[in-house]
Amino acid sequence: MPGLIRHSDIDEVKARTNIADVIGEYVSLKPAGVGSLKGLCPFHDERTPSFHVRPQVGFYHCFGCSESGDVFTFLQKMDHLPFAEAVERLAARIGYALTYEDGGQASEDRGTRARILAANKAAEEFFIARLMAPDAEPARKFLGERGFDAAAAARFGVGYAPKSWDELTKHLGAKGFGTDELAAAGLVSQNERGGAYDRFRGRVVWPIRDVTGTTLGFGARRLFDDDNGPKYLNTPETAVFHKAQVLYGLDLAKRDVSRGKQVVVVEGYTDVMACHLAGITTAVATCGTAFGTEHIKLIRRILGDDGTGGQVVFTFDPDAAGQKAATRAFAEEGRFTAQTYVAVGPEGLDPCDLRLAQGDAAVRRMIDEKTPMFQFMLRQVVNRFDLDTVEGRVAALRAGAPIVAGIRDSALRPGYTRELARMAGAELIEAQGAVRQAASRARAQSDAPPPEPWADASPPAGAGIRPVTLADLGRDPVTQTERQALMAVLQLPEAIGAELVARAMQARFTNPTLELMKTAIAANVDAVGAPDWFARIRNDLPEQFRAVVDQLAMSPVPERTEEGAKVWARAIVGALIEKDMIGLKAELQSRLQRADPSDSDTRASISRAMADLELERRRLRGE
Repeated sequence: MPGLIRHSDIDEVKARTNIADVIGEYVSLKPAGVGSLKGLCPFHDERTPSFHVRPQVGFYHCFGCSESGDVFTFLQKMDHLPFAEAVERLAARIGYALTYEDGGQASEDRGTRARILAANKAAEEFFIARLMAPDAEPARKFLGERGFDAAAAARFGVGYAPKSWDELTKHLGAKGFGTDELAAAGLVSQNERGGAYDRFRGRVVWPIRDVTGTTLGFGARRLFDDDNGPKYLNTPETAVFHKAQVLYGLDLAKRDVSRGKQVVVVEGYTDVMACHLAGITTAVATCGTAFGTEHIKLIRRILGDDGTGGQVVFTFDPDAAGQKAATRAFAEEGRFTAQTYVAVGPEGLDPCDLRLAQGDAAVRRMIDEKTPMFQFMLRQVVNRFDLDTVEGRVAALRAGAPIVAGIRDSALRPGYTRELARMAGAELIEAQGAVRQAASRARAQSDAPPPEPWADASPPAGAGIRPVTLADLGRDPVTQTERQALMAVLQLPEAIGAELVARAMQARFTNPTLELMKTAIAANVDAVGAPDWFARIRNDLPEQFRAVVDQLAMSPVPERTEEGAKVWARAIVGALIEKDMIGLKAELQSRLQRADPSDSDTRASISRAMADLELERRRLRGE
């Protein structure tokens, strides 16, 4: 039986497959506006077509039964196939040869795995030895500037990849490893002519090990200005290295994690080192990917997360990436029975910088002063609203109530209800009512009917919660503008342009659901127009909100021609931005009226801001 299909192959098959061609073999599709096709839904009986396919997005969605997904999902549900078989069928369709990772029964596969591990071990020894070489001074300087001496480097197996095209390749070749083996291990890359060169060059290198201490791959940090590669470079997916299933430092932390019933999840290799050296020996980090379900399974197994106690502490940077990571972690919080916390360093310092600036005790104090995850997320939600207005306080109360209602330990809910009331500036009785209503809605949603026979046997997280749809958003003019602007951004990002998309995602939304959609788009604005643009946004949203983003991405554009659609997209996004400008202008005028007449500096600053706002508005209109 073959092993797992490589992720890169899965992405390639998906990119080469036209979803409309595949679905078109099962459903008669007809044009439904610019870039959209529709037909009768194959998943439920209907008289009027509500099943939409948008090839450019690579997704389908039924507005009748809310089924949606990509081309793999469609084949899985239509033909009751496991995921791997769906990929294999599509690969055969386009004549693409798949490669498989570890897991096969053939002795050749087992030998390949063993050779990869042996090559990794030899490479690790090479990197460690090269750290002491004269040309490794930049690496030693990098470590020293972050508070790590030779003993610390040895403790974590830190090494140096020389600034050479093939020094590692030649070294391992002399030990009997062939180029194909080194490529399979992710230690070398190959150019178009088949020539091999070292993947890691001129970098500090950390070994990434499994819980047994076996080196599966490496993470490497750029040192030189002429290195055009990413700041951090990891081993690619191989037969033994799967970044979604490994945690850096777990081999060192596992014993204390098990004994102390605590794990600290930090954001980088140096943060793990700093925590361990400061006495927080339960610290681990992900390796080039977001914290996800497989990491949770791994942690729960080591933590012994059986409901008898335990703590999972997350550390996040205060920037946008950190907020995105915090939202993801909170979305998965329910998978733990252990209590979850968030630790943020003073002035937003991460553990490595905090240790360097204030010493080991400060790192320990940062973890000791952790905040419960629910309290942290409650603050994040409440802070999104203007608490100086009645409307803002009511909205904050409504947004925070589901978080309190979702707390598993009922004994904690009264205290968090009081905390919500305090944060939102509301009366306790109002907060109690909001929490009761949220809990009632959650109970009603949890009584959803069982899945249809064609649905997956194991529903995704959040499947018991009723999905939010466009019908829940309201029809007032402001919401309609926000809704159509997001629809345009999702469907026609290239027509709008990355700059205008980024500006639109800075606008304030009045609808909480659309505000969440906007936040997910803003977190991925660097990938505007990329092939996986929509998939990234969708994956960043909690499960119950994916139906509404699917609908936004699949709704017909109100234009008959492609050129007309482009004009409409820029116009509606412009209207959204101008709506935001009106609100900003009103705020500035209010501040100017309240300003002390004698405070000329403040009044001048406000006036300049108003002038800049008017200039931006004219540019937007093309005046």
